[in-house]
Amino acid sequence: MAQTAACNRVHEVEQRLARWLLTLHDLVVADQIIMTHEFLSIMLGTRRTTVTIAAGMLQDEGLIEYKRGKVHILDRKGLEKAACECYGSLRQFVARIPFAPPPAK
Repeated sequence: MAQTAACNRVHEVEQRLARWLLTLHDLVVADQIIMTHEFLSIMLGTRRTTVTIAAGMLQDEGLIEYKRGKVHILDRKGLEKAACECYGSLRQFVARIPFAPPPAK
């Protein structure tokens, strides 16, 4: 929780959005994630309109496609580059949990 709180304070919303999408991608092990901007705004601690702008930036970069509550991961490697370093830290932490799902490839 401390890592997420610090991340929300220090990193840009586009980086945090990339981190959340990667984390969700790991959990659902699917390229399409059903998710609203409203939910993402709560998770990122920002306004929904800010999420819309950040998602648009990731979409313009060809990393995701977002349509009416559905996020399609197009370029996972690119999304990993766009995310802050917190994603790697959290991924290592989760990997040490015996019952955790394997990370997406």
